[in-house]
Amino acid sequence: MHTRLPIVTATAISAVLSLPVFAASFNARPGAWEMVLSTTIAGNPIPPETMAKMTPEKRALVEEALKARVSKPIAATYKVCISQEELDDANIVRSGTDDHNCTRKTLSRSATRLVIEQICPAPASTLVRMTIEAPTPEKLIATIDLERTESTSRTHMDIAGRWLGTGCASIEEEGN
Repeated sequence: MHTRLPIVTATAISAVLSLPVFAASFNARPGAWEMVLSTTIAGNPIPPETMAKMTPEKRALVEEALKARVSKPIAATYKVCISQEELDDANIVRSGTDDHNCTRKTLSRSATRLVIEQICPAPASTLVRMTIEAPTPEKLIATIDLERTESTSRTHMDIAGRWLGTGCASIEEEGN
């Protein structure tokens, strides 16, 4: 089954990173990767003003659904093709949406570790902190923490990636 993951990560991974190159290429192999994502949401991701506009019945349903989901990890697995250029540009983790109004800052960078902060303005004001590590060229580990300023929501993501090979044809056929 094909899962195009605008990963609650669109939230976070608001890390479509168009960063300048500050160090050597990231120490990971280009090609097909399998990413396992675990997302945990704490707090209410819906702004209070939005909740206030809901009918009491709808608000009760939304609050019940949030209680069932909040603080419980949601897992997803997806495949992605990462090019050498994306490794060179630190564009390793993608988001489902490109918000060109966001500002990104590289806090530190080496061939095996990348730390990034991204701030996005209203209406969906967010602060994202991301650390991506490549302990080996065939393994990626990332943590992403996202805070929404207009709500009490915090999202934490753990990503574990494993290199599948140089060919991306099967991933591209799936539409990734």
